Amino acid sequence: MNWELIDWKKLIISIALCQLVGIVGGLFTYSSIPTWYASLSKPAFVPPSWLFSVVWPLLYLLMGIALYVIWNKGLQSSGITIAVKVFAVQLFLNVLWSALFFWLRSPFMGFIEILILWIVIVVNIVLFYRISRPAGILLMPYILWVSFAVYLNYSIMILNS
Repeated sequence: MNWELIDWKKLIISIALCQLVGIVGGLFTYSSIPTWYASLSKPAFVPPSWLFSVVWPLLYLLMGIALYVIWNKGLQSSGITIAVKVFAVQLFLNVLWSALFFWLRSPFMGFIEILILWIVIVVNIVLFYRISRPAGILLMPYILWVSFAVYLNYSIMILNS
């Protein structure tokens, strides 16, 4: 890798933006984990709580790198601009899920929202992949984790309705 070709400012901004989204989502989540979430019936396959604090920062890192790869190609093309806007929408939906599920304590609203998030992530992957295969591939762990989260959210919703 040629380190001189990296636009470090764009890379740092891209990663920091995604990590900031994780922090904001965590603000909605944090107080509900030991109280409301702990009291819910959960399926046997629910991961240990510590795993979420490992997986999400890694996913946000990959998302930030993917954003950098796309942004670094310039924003002159309408295809790139649309892809970045879709990326911004999925970031917003990512935070919104935390607010709906944990802050409003609504597995049902969280489930409806995470289905929309899943669709937007798939669209984002397709758009990124068309511009840069590596950028699209970098989002694959994200859609896999959110796919698992859809099933987990659904299971929690059913067990607690």
